[in-house]
Amino acid sequence: MDSETAVSAAKITSPLPGAADARNGVLLVFGAALVWSFGGAIARALEVDDPWTIIAWRSFFAALFLLGFMLWRDGPAGTIRLFRTMGLPGVAVAVCFATASISFVVALGYTSVANILLMQAGVPLIAALLGVVFLREAVDRVTWGAILAVIAGIGVMVSDSFAANVSFIGDGLALVIAVVFAAATVITRRFSGVRMTPAVCLGVIIGTVVGVALSSGLIVSVRDYGLLFLFGAFNLGLGMAMFATGARLIPSALAALISTMEPVFGPIWVWLIHAEVPAPRTLLGGGMVFAALVGHILWQWHMSRRTALPLPN
Repeated sequence: MDSETAVSAAKITSPLPGAADARNGVLLVFGAALVWSFGGAIARALEVDDPWTIIAWRSFFAALFLLGFMLWRDGPAGTIRLFRTMGLPGVAVAVCFATASISFVVALGYTSVANILLMQAGVPLIAALLGVVFLREAVDRVTWGAILAVIAGIGVMVSDSFAANVSFIGDGLALVIAVVFAAATVITRRFSGVRMTPAVCLGVIIGTVVGVALSSGLIVSVRDYGLLFLFGAFNLGLGMAMFATGARLIPSALAALISTMEPVFGPIWVWLIHAEVPAPRTLLGGGMVFAALVGHILWQWHMSRRTALPLPN
């Protein structure tokens, strides 16, 4: 998970869809968030000690799935065209995705799943801050208030690091994930013609190369091969394909709101399956981040609906 959420949400500017398309879009985006939320639980079930081996196989299986998806959807010629036309912006987005997916796996060895997922919940608001700095986008007072709330929430979450309850390295990598996702969002806003799927596919190909180069060995048990296939093809690849398809059918604010279900469900699966209980400060800080994000998206959605209403005669 995956990151990828914030980038697609920033690209959606399509007109209001029909009722059937909207319903399908909601179901697909919710399905993507649900699929992504199992990432931490799958990773915790692996017996592989080397994170680079995990990265190599996860990225490889995700790349196979995404390539197959594009070949099925666009055909060989269309798939080649997608890669050729994404240009340097697509390469930059791919590097962001590769950094995020690698950092996610490495961070799992240092910090809790809850910390990683809840920090990712602040990606849209971090993107707004980066947009001000690099694109000089105007940000209203409500958004600034939400950004400050996210910063405060993250501060509460990482405060456990100083009490030695959670690794500072793990929390730092979790923050890196959020920042590179936000950077990918800003790049996509600046270059709106960049297609999401080939960029993500290139990102996992980069992850495969890096993982293979740094891995201590690619031989794992049959059980772990099955889990790594789920981690790559199901968790990363299928989740991205579902979101990229469904997010085009519903308003961006609604897609972003539904996708926040990933950090809600993720820690729950890990708690139920692996008994990994989030620290109290993680729950408190994560609650602050989640409340700020959902409140901001709801406010944004409300304002967009008011703008879309016809003026009285």
